[in-house]
Amino acid sequence: MTGADLADVYRAYIACLNAQDWPQLARFVHDDASHNGRPLGLSGYRAMLEQDFSEIPDLRFNIDLLIVDPPHVASRLRFDCTPKGRFLGLGVNGRRVAFTENVFYQFRDGKIAHVWSVIDKAAIEAQLDEHRRMA
Repeated sequence: MTGADLADVYRAYIACLNAQDWPQLARFVHDDASHNGRPLGLSGYRAMLEQDFSEIPDLRFNIDLLIVDPPHVASRLRFDCTPKGRFLGLGVNGRRVAFTENVFYQFRDGKIAHVWSVIDKAAIEAQLDEHRRMA
């Protein structure tokens, strides 16, 4: 798969997430996918995403930066959303927060096999501190 092909697959994957088109997820995620070293498989990966959307009803994945070097993809995702309750152990409780996630993917057979991600929790903490100061 060329870099351009892989970039197209990744963009289609992000569109699938934003549409919450869970039956199509198998087109993009390998049956034995892992996330941050935890083996989840396709069903566990889907459950993780469904929980994210349940806890953050206005969740939308926005590609801020995309670098492709087959079989790897690196992406900086930008979020602007309102988690309902606790998020990453923080009491967000319906406040709007903006943050980024740096994600690295390894593809196998044209599908995501491994994902490593880090969310900018410090950015969320700073916004919550600002909310408290303004209250």
